[in-house]
Amino acid sequence: MSEKQPQNESNLSEKTVVLRRARLNAATSSLMRFSFKECCFKPVADEPDIEIEGSLVHKDSEEGQILCAEKEVGRKSKTLFSCITTATQTTINPPREVACQTESQPLLVNYSATANQWEIYDFYQEELQKRTSSTKKDEKENEIAEGAEGVHGNLSLLRDFTDKSDHDLAMLSTAAKLLEYAVNENINGDIIADFKHFEDEADEFRGDKGTLLPLWEFQYNKVKSLPVSALCWNKKYNDLFAVGLGSHKFTELECGMLLFYTWRNNNHPEFLFNTDSGVMCVDIHEQKSHLVAVGLFNGNVCVYNLMAKGDQPIYNSMASSGKHSGTVWQVKWWEDDLYGNHTFFSVSADGRVVSWTLGKYELFSTNIIKLPPMDKVPDDLNNVIVTAGLTLDFHKQKPYHFLVGTEAGKIHKGSTHYTRFIKTYEAHFRMVSCVRWNPFNPKVFITCGMDWRVNIWDETTDSPVFTFDLKSSVMDVAWAPYSSTVFAAVTADGKVHVFDLSINRFEALCQQRVVSTKRHLTCIEFNPVHPIIIVGNDRGLVISLKLSPNLRKNPKEEKGKEPSTGAEVEIAKMEKLLILMR
Repeated sequence: MSEKQPQNESNLSEKTVVLRRARLNAATSSLMRFSFKECCFKPVADEPDIEIEGSLVHKDSEEGQILCAEKEVGRKSKTLFSCITTATQTTINPPREVACQTESQPLLVNYSATANQWEIYDFYQEELQKRTSSTKKDEKENEIAEGAEGVHGNLSLLRDFTDKSDHDLAMLSTAAKLLEYAVNENINGDIIADFKHFEDEADEFRGDKGTLLPLWEFQYNKVKSLPVSALCWNKKYNDLFAVGLGSHKFTELECGMLLFYTWRNNNHPEFLFNTDSGVMCVDIHEQKSHLVAVGLFNGNVCVYNLMAKGDQPIYNSMASSGKHSGTVWQVKWWEDDLYGNHTFFSVSADGRVVSWTLGKYELFSTNIIKLPPMDKVPDDLNNVIVTAGLTLDFHKQKPYHFLVGTEAGKIHKGSTHYTRFIKTYEAHFRMVSCVRWNPFNPKVFITCGMDWRVNIWDETTDSPVFTFDLKSSVMDVAWAPYSSTVFAAVTADGKVHVFDLSINRFEALCQQRVVSTKRHLTCIEFNPVHPIIIVGNDRGLVISLKLSPNLRKNPKEEKGKEPSTGAEVEIAKMEKLLILMR
């Protein structure tokens, strides 16, 4: 049957209409409905007549056939691309990240080789020989261990083994050292965090003043009675520094010691060398950082090689005819000679400045200049009473120029090209502790002495440009490597004084006591890279200190100008101060 629009009653026969109405009357008369009031079905009475017109057409009729034909044509006209979109509503699982940690992929190397019967046989013979020798070595070690007394005795006997056993001990030593680094890193985790990240925010409320933050402390327990006589940073490995220990008092003549520390391990030195006399000065070669020049209290100069085995120096002036007859107070590496041999200079209490050249088997000395005698000394005693040289430094741009500080309080400017001094400065009333050229400005140098004063000089003038009275004997002074106007000094009362002339020309930005009142400081050095200074005292203790932001900031720039840095800027900064003071 097919659907069509309802037909009008006029188009149907009268008989058909009568039959339909009769059917409807019969249907309505038998209609039943549920009564919720009485809870039962009841017949429906008095319902109006309902007339429903149908829309069904027989499929065999004329109209039915037409409708079927139209429907078939419509079904065939659909394209192959017809589709039905059906929407569904389902739950969507949220995305999840799954991470895993694996070892890095090992390096792959292509290898190919051929082997014959003889090579296989030789390989097995070598392996059997190794196993046999290792078994014999274990038996020998057990015999020695049973006969030796104590652990130190065992180790001393084990050193006499073959080269292979020495190599094994070296590998064990390296592994133990790495393990010790890891343990110290865990123990000193707070200090390492302060070194890397801490910046004192309280500087914002101090104006221009600053502070020093204590970090690591270094002390070798076996030599607590010896004072720190020298400090020197390694320019190549900026976490490694040398410490010289030795007394310059005749009542305390003891053996000295040369130590090398790194802040990775502040409990024990990396290298340790015992000396027959007290170490008075140390200098590390800038390019060959394994070569270390040392001056001793007995007048000897030594050169140590950190890469060599053993604890003896590779060069010693003991047998040299040019050996100093007095204490060596300063050594400085110099340029290599024309033949490529390393050279360093020394100044001593005997009043001589000597050049030392590292030959193939020994040291060769050359007398450069002799210090003039002190005032009010009779002429016949000039060769008997000499002026002791206490400090020495070479010019940064003109390495043939140097300055020498004496016990008479004078500074002599000399040259390697002349046998007489070029100029003399009346620097201090008492002995000069230290003299250093400015690392940026070639005309400026700084001196300090036992007369409580720190003087800053222009080499073209006869009087100091700046003078600071620190109320105590000044033991050492050092320029900062990052600024031409920043320097620091240590005094005998245990204080560290830090100045920045571009910020304040009259007083220190920081005066801080870092040791007890019973102890006094002897040396100070700036780290070449990090904002760190190290100071040593008279009981063999070395303390590292971090500069607060106010002690290492650049001066304020004028509005509209970008902050500038570089060597030229540092030279101009100091030159501006010199012009102002003139």
